Amino acid sequence: MLIYDTRYRAITIQVIVLTLFLLFLSWLVNNTIENLAAKDRSFDFGFLWQRAGYDINQTLISYTNDSTHFRAALVGLLNTLLAATVGCIVATILGVLVGVLRLSKNWLVGRMMTVYVEVLRNVPVLLWILLTMTILSETTPAPSDFRVTEAMIAAGEAPKATMMLWDTVAITNRGMNVPAPLVEHGLPRLELLGMSVNSNVLAFLVVLGGSLWVNSRIRGHARRVQEATGVRPVTWWKSLAVIVLPTVALLMALGFHLDIPTLTRFNFKGGTEILHSFTALTLALALYTSAFIAEIVRAGIMAISRGQSEAAFALGLRPGRTMSLVILPQALRVIIPPLISQYLNLTKNTSLAIAVSYMDLRGTLGGITLNQTGKELECMLLMMAIYLTLSLIISSVMNAFNRAVALKER
Repeated sequence: MLIYDTRYRAITIQVIVLTLFLLFLSWLVNNTIENLAAKDRSFDFGFLWQRAGYDINQTLISYTNDSTHFRAALVGLLNTLLAATVGCIVATILGVLVGVLRLSKNWLVGRMMTVYVEVLRNVPVLLWILLTMTILSETTPAPSDFRVTEAMIAAGEAPKATMMLWDTVAITNRGMNVPAPLVEHGLPRLELLGMSVNSNVLAFLVVLGGSLWVNSRIRGHARRVQEATGVRPVTWWKSLAVIVLPTVALLMALGFHLDIPTLTRFNFKGGTEILHSFTALTLALALYTSAFIAEIVRAGIMAISRGQSEAAFALGLRPGRTMSLVILPQALRVIIPPLISQYLNLTKNTSLAIAVSYMDLRGTLGGITLNQTGKELECMLLMMAIYLTLSLIISSVMNAFNRAVALKER
């Protein structure tokens, strides 16, 4: 009956296939453990709590070479998330802009955007990362070029390089030095799950999140009034006050000020240094991915019937308003599904950061930690699990957004 009865045959086949797969998986795991034991090696993750013993050039949380390998992996993961987040935002903005401009009736603008797309997407992204890093390193001045000596003052000579934005930002061949936010009356740090959390940043995020929630309530009330009466209340000043005033009040209470970088004997001191490795990686990934997003946006716009634009023009809407209010909202239903793949590709391509010595997850857990501990299998499995988790989270969030903008059928 389990084989010849069509009511149960499909279930029988699935059970058999699942059993065979589990047997193969158990054989693979057991074979791996036996081979490791034959080489006097164990399969465990205890190395994560050993001393790392190496420095990381850019960190978002406190870290020293006395920290554990787990802490180093966490720093690398945060660096990966930073590059992926900034890259996705920049790539989306550029991609939408280029995709819209490529449909421009202006011949020159349209051809320039075509060249942009074809050149960027047909060259391997690794080459773009290396080229961007070379340009940033070779075309920017050394810190010594900012120095002003007494002899130069006497001769009336200007330094070879000067700081930007009212002498607050310095771009050198080592990186970009920008002002760092500091507070005089900081809140005590919190210990959560064995990690030290900056209470000032947490308080800022809480206040900003609360302000945005109140603003959403204000906009929702205005939308309901508009639907009921046909007149939309003026809300811009309420939104501005709700978002700005609480945040400014918190910063003033904390004694917020900026630490301006200053030139010392050999380099700039103070402020925050953004390494060229991070800039090169993020910029190259954003430019490369924006070319693909531009084609996705162009295809989404072209999928919308021309009658939508003609109806908007007949109502008196200008081309810019027509694109932002009529065409793009409908095109999102076509754009979002392939856009998810581009976000996933950009996130995974951050593993190429090792080419420019940016210490991301690949450089920490899959690089120095792996070489020092000799735990190749454990490190690779952890990296695969982390990248898989990140990809699933991105897919889930974007799919939820896709369902929100999809047409609701009755």
